Amino acid sequence: MDSADAVVIGAGVVGLAIARELALAGREVIILEAENAIGTATSSRNSEVIHAGIYYPRGSAKARTCVEGRSLLYRYCAGRGIPHIRCGKLIVATSEAQLGELESIRNKAHANGVTDVVWLSKEDAHAMEPAVSCVGALHSPSTGVVDSHAYMLGLLGDAEAHGAMLAFLSPLQSARVRSDGRIELHVGGAESMHLAARTVVNAAGLTAPSLARRIEGYPADKAPPEFYAKGNYYSLIGKSPFSRLVYPVPEPGGLGVHVTIDLGGQARFGPDVEWIDRIGYDVDPRRADKFYAAIRRYWPQLPDGALAPGYAGIRPKIAGPNDPAPDFLVQGPAEHGVAGLVNLFGIESPGLTASLALARDVARRLH
Repeated sequence: MDSADAVVIGAGVVGLAIARELALAGREVIILEAENAIGTATSSRNSEVIHAGIYYPRGSAKARTCVEGRSLLYRYCAGRGIPHIRCGKLIVATSEAQLGELESIRNKAHANGVTDVVWLSKEDAHAMEPAVSCVGALHSPSTGVVDSHAYMLGLLGDAEAHGAMLAFLSPLQSARVRSDGRIELHVGGAESMHLAARTVVNAAGLTAPSLARRIEGYPADKAPPEFYAKGNYYSLIGKSPFSRLVYPVPEPGGLGVHVTIDLGGQARFGPDVEWIDRIGYDVDPRRADKFYAAIRRYWPQLPDGALAPGYAGIRPKIAGPNDPAPDFLVQGPAEHGVAGLVNLFGIESPGLTASLALARDVARRLH
């Protein structure tokens, strides 16, 4: 049987950040990826937004890792020449009834240390984004957009430069905790193998809970349930009237159908929230009517026929549609009793922004 020092399961943005962190610390790292490329699921099917850390409860893992991760990410991108922009965003209230929620969001942001979030009158918001219709807004100047694929390639390059190895088409079939403390992994694929690893990090994203339950010796009741909240995106046909991101007041399950701009200035709208039972990425064109209605609350001039189905992503949820929004769940040996094992559950937005901070957190738990 082959042996390994550290195995990271999942080559999404969080798994790659963790592999990089461990490799930089001198660990011998193997990354197992079930697909044939990096970041094929949640990591490449999102808004690519660098979040400021506005929405999350004070003291939560989401708030802490987002604020820390945002600073680390901007510094990393600047140092590596990874394409990104610090474009800022508006969070808009489209009715008087939403102004109280807007005030609550500002208070959360300031409690998290994001004190550059400021209140705008409707006149100020209109001066910044003439196409926007609102009764008040918040401005977050530290929000941005990153080329997520270039970022993942940078993380992988750093990890490989420090000895990490990546194995594609290598799904984890099962695992067990041995009496000597190592974790034995049965890896499938064209050339299946068994690995005995001292450290295993479960960064499998959508399937992380079910994967954890396949580890014999891990207390299965410690793994949360697995839910999928699909987010559909539509692209704007033609030139974007926006130079910043524009978000409505959040809705249950997500941040509402918002407008983001890519690094070329093209606008796209989404994601909505569609709870599903199976992983699938098709975009139902019939959802367009709901998109038009949602967008026209803050952009009434959206022309008919201006939206085209884009792509879809899936949020790895650990709570259902009628439950309170859960925090990130990073579970180490102190929580489940298995030495050398760390599970990351429910790493949805702002996971991309928080990735470098989450990697540091995992390394600390394994130290």
